[in-house]
Amino acid sequence: MKLSDFDFDLPEALIATRPARPRTSARLLVAHGDAITDTRVSALGDWLCPGDRLVLNDTKVIPARLSGKRHRLGAQGASAARIEVTLLEPGADGSWSALIKPLKKISVGETVVFSPDLSATLEAKEDGQGRLRFNLAGEDFDAALAEAGAMPLPPYIAARRPADSQDKTDYQTVWARHAGAVAAPTASLHFDEPLLAQLAGMGVTFSHVTLHVGAGTFLPVKVEDVTSHKMHAEWGEVSAGAAAEIAATRAAGGRVIPVGTTALRLIETAARATGEIAPWQGETDIFIYPGFDFRVTDALMTNFHLPKSTLMMLVSALVGQDRLRQIYAHAVAENYRFFSYGDASLLTPR
Repeated sequence: MKLSDFDFDLPEALIATRPARPRTSARLLVAHGDAITDTRVSALGDWLCPGDRLVLNDTKVIPARLSGKRHRLGAQGASAARIEVTLLEPGADGSWSALIKPLKKISVGETVVFSPDLSATLEAKEDGQGRLRFNLAGEDFDAALAEAGAMPLPPYIAARRPADSQDKTDYQTVWARHAGAVAAPTASLHFDEPLLAQLAGMGVTFSHVTLHVGAGTFLPVKVEDVTSHKMHAEWGEVSAGAAAEIAATRAAGGRVIPVGTTALRLIETAARATGEIAPWQGETDIFIYPGFDFRVTDALMTNFHLPKSTLMMLVSALVGQDRLRQIYAHAVAENYRFFSYGDASLLTPR
């Protein structure tokens, strides 16, 4: 498999910079059998059955983008530099790995002030990243970060406009529980409480799992032979309760439908050891591409992805490369909105 196999032409006008409002008014492409149907997320119940189980990633996006100043007193007198930080993940010792721009403008041991309450000291530089230690921890850190930070919008949105206060609502799922992601599980952004209640009322069930989506989800694939690509690792958990619910659905003949590629990657990771879903916790770097043996997933709800991305490869593994080309050609021709704030699809293998 070549990287070029997963490329397609996407007009820039189809890249969404704001979500649909209300959330459920987003368009939904349903690929079922040989057919493609154009509908809305609000009509999702028309395509689900009693006994189906949606698997939802309940990670919570933190406002991981910070802007601050580094002050220095040197031989030339006082100087200051604007420093932009994107938090990546916390370390076991309480420090944070982060992307820092410009990294060359700050030295180990110097402090960046983000707000009257929040600052961080650079402890190390590693592989083009920095390791920061903040002046606060626990709930005090969470509160100060919520005040000073902005949502870490994907690069293709951030290049077109800055994050604002509306993104703190828009770029968060209604069931977000466990803080730790620096990117949203975007297929889940289409749901609201009325839709969840409607689906529950018709007999659709839900299981919550947690995968903290990292900035690595946006890293490009740089090798032409995609099978040699190394995936980034992300922390996740499938609880004993969630595993039991998913197993019971499968035993009863219901469909297991992850909402988003993150939920799919996690439940397939949890089924790798035995072939059956089981409780699991740890870091997963599972890479799903054509030829993958799905052990839990029966269908997938997902947004439309970047050309030549690992997410395109995952979807191709589920529906087939030829079918994926048909789906994306239809989406482009029908002016579906793409990427994180874009429209959704419900995909079922033939």
